[in-house]
Amino acid sequence: MRIVVAGSHGFIGSALVPHLQAAGHDVRRLVRHAPRSAEEIAWDPVAGVLDARSLAGVDAVVNLAGVNVGERRLTAARKREVLSSRLQTTGLLARTLAAGAGPQVLLQASGIGAYGDRGEEVLDEHAALGSTYFAGVVRDWEAATAPAQAAGVRVAHLRTSVVLDAHGGALARLLPLVRLGLGGRLGSGRQFWSWITLHDQVRAIEHLLTAPVDGPVNMVADATRNAEVVAALADAVHRPAVLAVPAWAMRLVLGDFTSEVLGSVRAVPAALQASGFRPDHADIVTAAGWVTREHPHHGR
Repeated sequence: MRIVVAGSHGFIGSALVPHLQAAGHDVRRLVRHAPRSAEEIAWDPVAGVLDARSLAGVDAVVNLAGVNVGERRLTAARKREVLSSRLQTTGLLARTLAAGAGPQVLLQASGIGAYGDRGEEVLDEHAALGSTYFAGVVRDWEAATAPAQAAGVRVAHLRTSVVLDAHGGALARLLPLVRLGLGGRLGSGRQFWSWITLHDQVRAIEHLLTAPVDGPVNMVADATRNAEVVAALADAVHRPAVLAVPAWAMRLVLGDFTSEVLGSVRAVPAALQASGFRPDHADIVTAAGWVTREHPHHGR
């Protein structure tokens, strides 16, 4: 397949592109500078500029673009940036595909934060959205694909969970502490973390290029209590996991992002399972073993 990827240099994108290339796909990247090779296509989401002709002959678009939520404190300005960066990219792609640019498939990044803090409730893709800041972002973000959906493009919203990898995402900060024996549960540790390894995340995205799935997709292998996630990681590196990080300390450091770490999201991958996808790392012990082993990784 010929696939165009937006956000190709981010945490997931930088693993996805080589994975797709190794599988024999022809991958092009959307870039915000003058193209440096035939593999690059220029676009300017802020100005709303994307030449529809550049998508001729393309089978699918994977949009992973959007500023990193956990990278900086969520000030009012940063919150606006988080939302606008997602709406600009998604809206431009949806409008371009709706105009008949060629691709009939859009795999659109979204987030498991859609559900908010739901405690013990088991959440499949039909569960109501939450009322947190991040749930509001997801609501607007997914709605931005409406033009493409109305035009008959198959749109799948990739509700991405905690993606486990030693070199990026949440674990890039947590794992070094665990290796030092300084890791422990976050807050009560009873909150559910919905997670998937980076390895299975990119496999699931490739699967969804051709699986006839549309609408929201929980990109999850399993949901495990935070204390069990940390314990499995600590066990894999033969360290204790005894130092709990109190909720007040996390709020001091993470501000609004604390809700994503301390909130409980017990999501199940109903759509992925129904479409025949099976993760290679289906339980937290297997996932922790993979994460803590040295495996090749692709830089940011």
